[in-house]
Amino acid sequence: MIVLNQIDPIALDLGKVQVHWYGVMYLIAFATAWWLGRSRILAGRLPGADMNAFGDLMFYGMLGVVLGGRIGYVLFYAFGDFLRDPLMLFKVWEGGMSFHGGLLGVFFASWWWSRRQRLHFFDVMDFVAPCVPMGLGFGRIGNYIGGELWGKPTGADWGVIFPRALPPDLAALAPAALRAQFESGALDAFARHPSQLYQALLEGVVMFCILWWYSRKPRPRYAVAGLFALLYGVFRFLVEFVRVPDEQLGYLAFGWLTMGQVLSVPLILLGLFWLWLSRRSPTLQPVPPAAVEGSDATHSGV
Repeated sequence: MIVLNQIDPIALDLGKVQVHWYGVMYLIAFATAWWLGRSRILAGRLPGADMNAFGDLMFYGMLGVVLGGRIGYVLFYAFGDFLRDPLMLFKVWEGGMSFHGGLLGVFFASWWWSRRQRLHFFDVMDFVAPCVPMGLGFGRIGNYIGGELWGKPTGADWGVIFPRALPPDLAALAPAALRAQFESGALDAFARHPSQLYQALLEGVVMFCILWWYSRKPRPRYAVAGLFALLYGVFRFLVEFVRVPDEQLGYLAFGWLTMGQVLSVPLILLGLFWLWLSRRSPTLQPVPPAAVEGSDATHSGV
């Protein structure tokens, strides 16, 4: 089955103010992370932290995602453009966010917060990891709605036709004319892998199910964060084989290696290393916030 992606990227048009679906997906992602994190705080999965402290963690984490994601995109994918026009770093409305940059931003924000709370950094990362995947999934759905980051041609009678990926003469057609071309079958040869949905499924739904199930029981320090890094690195590396690389970079080597794969290899290695460290690390036992407030329990050291 072949589908034409003709979704309006604007969710709400108020004249001079337009709300894009990609922004809505970010809001849903943060709301979902807050809801999941709240349930883990109330279950005592991060002893020493109450809801007020968790609110601070969410605030720092959101800043880390946005700032790290934008800076990471500029450094990893558009550094040449940045050298020519440094102000493009602030032109977020033109698009361009990097997961790996956002992840580094969350790392830094969590490190800062954990020091202020006198908690072990990896206890915090183990707490955060299961709350992240669904947000990643919503972000990829935002990419699909926006018709960006598409995959390679399927070469078969199935796939998705992304108007922005069509040749210029076809991409310039009015929506109604493009729909007529699609219904006539003239666009079937341009059907592509919906790589955004592949990533939404793997990095979002599958990762969430595995990590949420795995973290339901107390696990040794480093284990949950390690599993997150390993799964994301593997899933992203695999999907890159059917995803078109960024136009300004292309393939970096061998006719198939992409920047996304290069950045995923360290995550895979870190994930394996953290899982190895977890074998001889202590296991943090849940302590509900109310129990902490009613005792003289101290925070674990950094």
